[in-house]
Amino acid sequence: MADFSISQTPPAPSQITNPARGNGPAVATIAIITLFAALLACLIGPESVTIGDVFNTLMGTQSGPAGFIIHDLRLPRIAMALLVGAGLAVSGLILQSLVRNPLASPDIIGITGGASVAVVVYFGWLASSISVVWLPLIASCGSAITAGLILFLAWRGTIEPARLILIGIGISATAGALTTLLMVFSSDMTNLSAYIWLTGSVYGANWNDVWQITPWVIVPLIPLVMMGRTLNTLLLGQDVAISLGIPVQMVRLLCLGGCVILASAAVAHAGGIGFVGLLAPHMTRRFVKGSISLQIPATALMGGLLVLVADTVGRSLFGALDLPAGIFVSAIGTPFFIYLLYRQK
Repeated sequence: MADFSISQTPPAPSQITNPARGNGPAVATIAIITLFAALLACLIGPESVTIGDVFNTLMGTQSGPAGFIIHDLRLPRIAMALLVGAGLAVSGLILQSLVRNPLASPDIIGITGGASVAVVVYFGWLASSISVVWLPLIASCGSAITAGLILFLAWRGTIEPARLILIGIGISATAGALTTLLMVFSSDMTNLSAYIWLTGSVYGANWNDVWQITPWVIVPLIPLVMMGRTLNTLLLGQDVAISLGIPVQMVRLLCLGGCVILASAAVAHAGGIGFVGLLAPHMTRRFVKGSISLQIPATALMGGLLVLVADTVGRSLFGALDLPAGIFVSAIGTPFFIYLLYRQK
């Protein structure tokens, strides 16, 4: 089997083996802020509702227009934003840990680009014959093919992180061009839907969509959290991991598979919301140190918070316009990406 080792100086053990003690308040704070943002998202909108309406809706006792607005319009959109953000954010965290490069994220290295191509093919030619329930699986196939191509092109007996990132950027650009080409040959209605989808939005999310994406996000998170200690050991270097009996290649392939599933599920349901996988892990590490097992749930909350805030701003501050969340995340992510590039030596 090819040796997908990473030729980069590993971080000091103290950077990744800090005790869990002291991180609990940080994770709890992120969770409370996310919960508060979700409450605000319930309250904010063209039609005003009260906290009492929200509480009664959650208890199942609210009816009428307020109950419809909260239960059928806003809550599914909030849940979708949290799940999409969690999937993209954790995918970015795992990728950054695997290649030990702060620039790695599923959109930058092209994984979500492959999913975008697959989803546009589905909308244009397969939607009439294949149920939308299979859309996450179709997107995952596109992402898996792209990830395999990136690894094949980047591997030269080892994988240089800089080489991986550059090849990923090239693959991402190619996937974007292919997506545009496919849209040219699609119907006008497909183009309109695909254009809105590619911008990145949770507009129109309903409870059926939420139930569809939930297992695709939650199920991969469980083994990734369980492999947290193994990932910490990998950060110390391949030689250390092998000496401790860790099947390095298998762990990397499993983690990469989890990243593909998480990113693909998010792209399939919300389109190309970029930079969440880049921003959320860096923001989380500012507050949560130590084990990746702790960083994964914290990063999931942070990613969900980013998408939720961006969606709330897009649908609330521009009158009748309902701007896609991807616009606002990209507005923050682009300068941050340039900053990281500037810091890279």
